Amino acid sequence: MKRNSPKAAAVAAPADPVAPRGERTSVELAGLRRRLASMLYESMLLLGVLALTFLVPYLMLGVGFEIAPPGWFAWLHIFVVLGAYFVWYWRRHGQTLAMQTWRLKLVDAQEGCHPTAARCWLRYALCWPSVLLFGIGLLWALVDRDRQFLHDRLSGTCIVLLPPAAKA
Repeated sequence: MKRNSPKAAAVAAPADPVAPRGERTSVELAGLRRRLASMLYESMLLLGVLALTFLVPYLMLGVGFEIAPPGWFAWLHIFVVLGAYFVWYWRRHGQTLAMQTWRLKLVDAQEGCHPTAARCWLRYALCWPSVLLFGIGLLWALVDRDRQFLHDRLSGTCIVLLPPAAKA
C-alpha cells in the first residue's frame, strides 16, 4: 500500500439499506487535507455559535447589569458551549455543519456506527490539548499508520469520507 493513499477501512454501514445484515462495507478514511480544510471552515462557523451563546449574553450582563463574570468562568462557558455543539452534532448525525460540507463523518473506529456520547465527550476533551499544544495531535497524523489525528486514535473514533450525493 502507498504511504500517501488513504487506507480503506471495513466498517459497518448502518445507513445502507441494500447491504445484508451483518455485512461490512469498505469505506475510505478521510484524507488529511480534507479534514484540515473542514477544521478551518468549522472555526469560521464557530464564530457565529460563540457570538450567539457567549458574546451576546456577556454584553447583556456587562452593559445591562454591570456584571463581569470571572475569566475562568468565561473559559468554562466556552468549553461547555462548544462541547454541547460538537457532541450534539456528532451524536445526532455523525457530522457537524462543516463536516457535511466536506462529506466527512465521525464514526466509531471498531463498529462503524455513531460514537456513544461518552466517546464523543472524550474526543472533544482530547481535541483541546491536541490543537492547543502547538498542534501536536494534528501533526500526529503525519506519522500515524491511518493518518488519523491523535485525539481520534485515543478516543477510538475515525473520520470517513462519504460518497458524493446522487444527482436527482
